[in-house]
Amino acid sequence: MQIWMLILGMALVTFAIRYSLFAFPDLRFPPLVRQGLHYVPTAVLTAIVVPGMLLPDGQHWALRLDNAYMLAGLAAIAIAAITRHLLATIGGGLLVFFLLRWSLGQLPL
Repeated sequence: MQIWMLILGMALVTFAIRYSLFAFPDLRFPPLVRQGLHYVPTAVLTAIVVPGMLLPDGQHWALRLDNAYMLAGLAAIAIAAITRHLLATIGGGLLVFFLLRWSLGQLPL
């Protein structure tokens, strides 16, 4: 029963936060808050991706040249910086990742 109450409480808090933007359409944030909110997507994506690159097994740091996750991530960052094209970044990163896994003998075939 406590789990269901927790789930219901979390759902209500999430709904209230998201609904508040529709309930108060004239709500305006100060310029400093708006500037800070501009960086939220980048920070969230970084927080999701970087641990997967540097801790591929979820427990140990893998700062080695046989870490295909880290090398492909760095290649994807370089592709994004050069091309500024989302599809090229995704495709190039995946291509580098699978080529690295194949060349390092890490593909489970």
